[in-house]
Amino acid sequence: MGRNKSYPFFSQEFLIQNHADIVFSLVIFILIGLMFEATAKTAILFIQPQYNISTLSPEGEVTLYQYGWQDCTTILFYFFITIILHAVVQEYVLDKVNRRLHLSKSKNTKFTESGQLCVFHLVSSGFYTPRGSSPALYRILEQPLCLRFQVKFFYLTQLAYWLHALPELYFQKVRKEEIPRQLQYICLYLLHISAAYLLNLSPVGLVLLCLQYLSELGFHIARMFYFTDESHQKMFDLWAVNFVFTRMVTLTFVFLALGFGLARAENQGLDWDMGNFNTVLIRMPVLLLVSLTQSWLLWKFIRFQLKRWREFRHEQVARKRATAKQTPRPLKRDSIGHHENGAIKASPRPKKIKAP
Repeated sequence: MGRNKSYPFFSQEFLIQNHADIVFSLVIFILIGLMFEATAKTAILFIQPQYNISTLSPEGEVTLYQYGWQDCTTILFYFFITIILHAVVQEYVLDKVNRRLHLSKSKNTKFTESGQLCVFHLVSSGFYTPRGSSPALYRILEQPLCLRFQVKFFYLTQLAYWLHALPELYFQKVRKEEIPRQLQYICLYLLHISAAYLLNLSPVGLVLLCLQYLSELGFHIARMFYFTDESHQKMFDLWAVNFVFTRMVTLTFVFLALGFGLARAENQGLDWDMGNFNTVLIRMPVLLLVSLTQSWLLWKFIRFQLKRWREFRHEQVARKRATAKQTPRPLKRDSIGHHENGAIKASPRPKKIKAP
């Protein structure tokens, strides 16, 4: 990515300004490895999901996937890809919009964050076509021991994206007061996605991620419109309704899927080799984790709305007081027409002059 100003090699500013170019060189190096027979087997570990198994099904021969330690190399490769895509969206889309809007530094940071997440949530929500997602949705109350290519690739790229968000806090020079908030939701996404992937709860995880991403997409779109014009407040009201609805649907779905659906499945034993984790000791902690997270998000939302309502009430009271002070009181007049409110003093009555 081109930069107008150059910095000394290996300096902090050089790394921040050229991190996408450095990562792009690593990606090219891995792709070149595919061209040579000696390195092709190693390079393919980074690009293609591993642990594939061919099985027969009514549709014919189908390739399914499990997970293992070699997935870390694939996640690393797409970790590099997401850093490059992040830089492309930032430089060729968001930076150009920011120059036209002339936002302050704090608003610019939040606008950039919302812009990046809008692109990600939109792509992730539309990643599955009806044909690709139907097998998982129709078997939502089962625990698949093997994954289709689309499902595994989706989870690997999700993990890669949220892992790449950690160094981006440094590359984007996020303010210190903003780091704890962003670390919270990054770690929560990594925890929930990893749990769904490693415990073979991929169908449940797909539905929950879809609900969450659609809700977050509405919020970030509303925030971007608000930064362009602060009169756009109604979109936040629509998002607030959608946020509460999403929390209720998520809690209901999790209780039905984990508390009732998987509890009635045939396979109820713990089998590490086969990847079967459908036991009460695993379902209940997962149910508790999701429930606590959703309750915490709802509690934060309610506190924010109450704080916002109190601030609005204080502003209304302050405006009324300011208006009352600026409004002049009606002037009283005495019998001879002089003002008596103190602004203009009444002149004394003329004394009679005695004749000499």
